[in-house]
Amino acid sequence: MNDDVRNIVLGVVAAGISATLGWLARTYLWRRKLRRKQAFFGLPDNSESLLVVNRGAGGPELTVMRYDVFALLELSALIKDCHAHAQVLPHDAARQGFGERTEFCVGGPASNRRMMAHLASLLPGVRVNVDPEPGPDRGAFQVGTERYRVEPGREEYALLARLTVDQSPRARPVFLFCGQTAITNQAATRYLARNHERLARKHGDDSFVLLLKVVNSQAYGPDVVELVADVTREARTPLPTPAAPRNSHRAS
Repeated sequence: MNDDVRNIVLGVVAAGISATLGWLARTYLWRRKLRRKQAFFGLPDNSESLLVVNRGAGGPELTVMRYDVFALLELSALIKDCHAHAQVLPHDAARQGFGERTEFCVGGPASNRRMMAHLASLLPGVRVNVDPEPGPDRGAFQVGTERYRVEPGREEYALLARLTVDQSPRARPVFLFCGQTAITNQAATRYLARNHERLARKHGDDSFVLLLKVVNSQAYGPDVVELVADVTREARTPLPTPAAPRNSHRAS
């Protein structure tokens, strides 16, 4: 074998080794990224999850509002990327505890009974005005001592939460997407889809509650979302019980 042939063979072998090492490195990084994503969402390979949504008022069949359908599509893509599976359940049929399967609960407490139960059990520092009568506080959030009113189409709020009730490695989280309007539910799911890597780096496996503001949804839809604050502490601290009014007695 002369020098030219030997150099060609060595070049081919070196190229093959470099390509193999590059493929192994990319595969390792891809798998590590996948495992981190699966850990954040509580979705190992072939695991099951729940998508809990509102049931429409048109009849016994499961019907979902348009923006909530878009929210489910955002979440379904995340679940599929984790190599997991999802089951869609209406809010009034999801009669089970939490921790065994990852749950994604979409919708405000006025129309989602499951969300109402989660807020009462897991976020006692949050109150949502569900009064159907028109008024300035209709749909308003109270988080701790702060109140956030809704201006439909202009300034709307949503809570995005990742909550665990058990520190066991096998415990699965509950994700809440509680918006003041249907489009803010989708905005919260889109925010999670776009920022889950940053949120996983910051919070790891810990619980968090974020208050989001959706700006000018009538022009920008669910795309322009601002992080108002991390309200985890306020949302998980029970609000004081209002004092009962005292009965007045006249001296006889």
